[in-house]
Amino acid sequence: MAASTSTPEGESFLCKPDGKATTQPKERVSHQHESSDRFVVVDRSYSQQFSDMYFLRLAKLKPTLEKAAQNAWEDYELDGQQAKPVTKALDVRPGEVCWVTGTIYMDMPLKPNILEDIQKEMFTDLVVPAREKYTDNGISQTMLEDESGRLVLSGTVLSSANLVTGAIVSLLGRESSDGAFEVIDYRLPELPLQKPLSPESCRRGKKIAFASGLLVNGSGLDGLNTHLLVDYLLGEAGGSEDHEEASQITRLVLCGNSIGAPANPVDTLTTPDEKKRVVKKYGYDASAYNPSPTAALDNILTDLLTSLHVTILPGELDPANVSMPQQQLHSALFTGANLYHDSTFERATNPWEATVDGVSIIAASGQNLDDVYKYLEGDDRLNMCEQLLRWRNIAPTAPDTLWSYPFQDREPFVLEEDECPHLLVVGNQPSFKTSVVQGNQGQKVRVVLLPKFEETGEIVVVDLETLDTEVVGFGFVNAS
Repeated sequence: MAASTSTPEGESFLCKPDGKATTQPKERVSHQHESSDRFVVVDRSYSQQFSDMYFLRLAKLKPTLEKAAQNAWEDYELDGQQAKPVTKALDVRPGEVCWVTGTIYMDMPLKPNILEDIQKEMFTDLVVPAREKYTDNGISQTMLEDESGRLVLSGTVLSSANLVTGAIVSLLGRESSDGAFEVIDYRLPELPLQKPLSPESCRRGKKIAFASGLLVNGSGLDGLNTHLLVDYLLGEAGGSEDHEEASQITRLVLCGNSIGAPANPVDTLTTPDEKKRVVKKYGYDASAYNPSPTAALDNILTDLLTSLHVTILPGELDPANVSMPQQQLHSALFTGANLYHDSTFERATNPWEATVDGVSIIAASGQNLDDVYKYLEGDDRLNMCEQLLRWRNIAPTAPDTLWSYPFQDREPFVLEEDECPHLLVVGNQPSFKTSVVQGNQGQKVRVVLLPKFEETGEIVVVDLETLDTEVVGFGFVNAS
């Protein structure tokens, strides 16, 4: 890559050389990168029960919560009665002030039910649109469960707790005369311990670019913004400042929905009756396959990989397994990019965990946050994303309403005692948002919500030295 030094800033893009310009080659900075295999599923079997996931996460987080609850409530008194811990949910006695730890379950009338879905698919042609929210004017029932049973919860504290199915909590309260456990206070697992960052000198001048929702469709006018993005990352667009910034980007991470619907889909069905007979809610129709989107994305990646490391995660709209964690996109989709699979190309899982120059990163394509959004009132997705850290679970609603692989011996979505990331990125969100979440023991996590590139033309660049963020936009301005 080269940058012109003789042309005034702002006039170097697409201008005619004057014959006197000199160029200075820009060398892209290098970085140390190590990806984790925690979300890789080697032997996929669905013979086991999904309930094992709830028992696993409760077993992992219960000791932490019991310690936090003991510190918070050991001296608590109500009506002259000293609060005490209860080991199991069914050991709670009426009128007894106590605290108990378990898993939240939300019984909401608008939540999807797999058995009802199958029944509707078999006996009716009615297609129920996807719900934006599972809440129905507050009509829901919150329960706490463990291996012994369930407690129905009540109390005004619940409305401000922002809890979802699958969250592990400790609750202080007492059972009322109607049999419900009236919650007085609650504790969350909070952020785990965080490993220190590597020295700033190791990270100075290094950045990572994140993008989501490219939706490359293979049309003749496909993704003009995408091509501008490629030119920028390769140092072939803009002026000398743009070239300098591009040379500092060590890796591009594509957080899902990179492949869009074909611009001209193959339609072999001619009559409405034929189309009606083959409509499926689940499954894949090979007769309608169009290779243009994958071929176009492969060409884009091949251009980038000559100069830049690229990590690609599958998303909700990509040709990958639906259940979380989504496994790597198949290598057959990338005939050109695969030539770089041992050097600069990485097909990753969704979610993805890696360490880049000592910065611990967890990135996801958005399904986890989108599902949590349906449980909670309001539109503050950034706060909901911060809650994932405080719950120590990046996909708490799996497997209830977020399809998931039924793990039996491990729960990869739960953050262990020393697994607090430095950077949490969630893709395919309505707009860019960012914040820094601070823990009780000095932890600091940069949270980033990525916009959909196909809609906004925006990517987010994170400085590895400071973890500051910068939005870079691509588009065309109408000069008229």
